[in-house]
Amino acid sequence: MSRLASFRGPSAPSPSPVQNPQSPSNKKKSRRSDALTDSSNFQPPSTPSRSATESTFHRKTRAYLLELKAIANSWDDLVLIDGVRAAKHLVDARTELENSISLAPKRRPRYHLVGEKLVLAENKITELESIIASLEKHFRRMNNIIDGLEALYFEATKAKGFQWAAKEPLWTTWSLEKFVVSIPSVLPAYNRSLHECKTIVNILRSHAATFEVSRDAIARWVEQAWLEEFGWDGNWEALCAAEVEKWDP
Repeated sequence: MSRLASFRGPSAPSPSPVQNPQSPSNKKKSRRSDALTDSSNFQPPSTPSRSATESTFHRKTRAYLLELKAIANSWDDLVLIDGVRAAKHLVDARTELENSISLAPKRRPRYHLVGEKLVLAENKITELESIIASLEKHFRRMNNIIDGLEALYFEATKAKGFQWAAKEPLWTTWSLEKFVVSIPSVLPAYNRSLHECKTIVNILRSHAATFEVSRDAIARWVEQAWLEEFGWDGNWEALCAAEVEKWDP
């Protein structure tokens, strides 16, 4: 067979056009176009929020701190609202009794007048003693919270390691250890406040206390110098608002 016999004529054109080979510049343009297309569809990876990564230790620490705040607020209400009201009513009752007696110097005051004022005064003394009992309970709860934080710290060192408990910030910059070793400094102010309130109640309890002595005692009660400078609001509220996530839920 001749070579011409093996020739079957021109091949039929392909239904698909032949792709022209890309030059290096065309390849770069193609890659750039693909990159632009990909970038337009790019979705940044979602970053988990800090609350999503919270552990039991985060939540328990926040709960302890919020409980301390609640106790401190209740302490202020007991002292500055309930206590001041009871102390003023006590002094008012005694003043009214003294005025009633002074208006009748030559005759014995009627029993119902004296008895009524004395009963009112005794009731207010009982209220003040009840407030002292509540403050003592609050102070014990504060100490229990401090103990709970310390126990939480040792639990965290076992579960997550010393480095995490001592150095890793819980939310912003303070570590669990920083909270645990710093929070107990709030206790002396409330201990002194409790001692001062007990002293003042002992002064007011005596029916022999003059108006001037009682007035000065109430002024000391209202002042609460230790709490003003070293209590929760003076030292810890702003710090916790900055350091603790979800501080005001």
